[in-house]
Amino acid sequence: MLEDERKEGFKRKQIVDRVRWRIFISLLKQMPFRFINDHSGLPCVFLSEPGGSSAQVLLYGGQVISWKNEQGDELLFKSSKPTGKSPKSIKGGISICFPQLGTSGASEKQGSSRSKLWSLDNCPMHLVPTGSPSSVDLILKPTANDTIIWPCSFELRILISLSPGKLSIVPQVKNTDNRSLSFTFAVRNYLSVSDISEVRVEGLETLDYLDNLLHRERFTEQADALTFDGEVDRIYLETQTNIAIIDHEKKRTFVLRKDGLPDAVVWNPWVKATKGFSDLGDNDYKQMLCVNSGALEKPIILKPKEEWKGCQELSTVSSSYCSGQLDPQMILQWL
Repeated sequence: MLEDERKEGFKRKQIVDRVRWRIFISLLKQMPFRFINDHSGLPCVFLSEPGGSSAQVLLYGGQVISWKNEQGDELLFKSSKPTGKSPKSIKGGISICFPQLGTSGASEKQGSSRSKLWSLDNCPMHLVPTGSPSSVDLILKPTANDTIIWPCSFELRILISLSPGKLSIVPQVKNTDNRSLSFTFAVRNYLSVSDISEVRVEGLETLDYLDNLLHRERFTEQADALTFDGEVDRIYLETQTNIAIIDHEKKRTFVLRKDGLPDAVVWNPWVKATKGFSDLGDNDYKQMLCVNSGALEKPIILKPKEEWKGCQELSTVSSSYCSGQLDPQMILQWL
């Protein structure tokens, strides 16, 4: 008798699962974007726009793993080391670090949001209109296991939008708990560069920064532009709205524009530290630079039912410099 009941229950579950799957597939067909599968068979959102640029967003980790310009050139760095078939965030691309970045908090390193499967958001609360083939809304809510590590409920939403020469990310956090919610936040950008030795970062001059290589000792940036000849891991505080990453060899400038994310992390592991990462190739440091938007020095505190929004826009400007200085007129045309 018990065996018959178990078999009947199993059949009912199979029927329910099939119905749910059909509903899910039906919903996907109505979505204003296309789905493909990533290397491990998990769903990946493919965004495109009429100008020819494209982006790919993994539901696992809510991670942007590709952003290509109109010519099909990849703009984001991705590790040369294979990740295997199991679900795992990729070293590279653009990822969301919440409820903290690195060890700047009490939870998992780099934030648990990078190791979770996000969902499509059917009730987006962002301010930017969507409905075009070049945007997607994702949402992440804590599971029962998450509350053991970080006992506070929340809703984390991100809107990812693609337009000619620009990729925008709008994060939003809502406190759904009955207690205050405290967190730090970062959008981690792995940018593809020709040679890190030929790259300079402008917009950080005269700013204070915390040097992670020197136990977060505080310094003031003295140089007109940041260049690279060794490992760098710094948190720049209260940064400007715009930061420029100039790649002389590619004659390309990334412009990072942000709001609600006052801090910026600049990181390149160089030769020695790269060897300590199992998910980085020995020479990967040459073609990558991380410039992250974040709220890191001062945690964001939300009372019950309160919300926080941020915004990051990455754009590219074709550039050739004699002086190495950023042409403000060129930048204004793209913002």
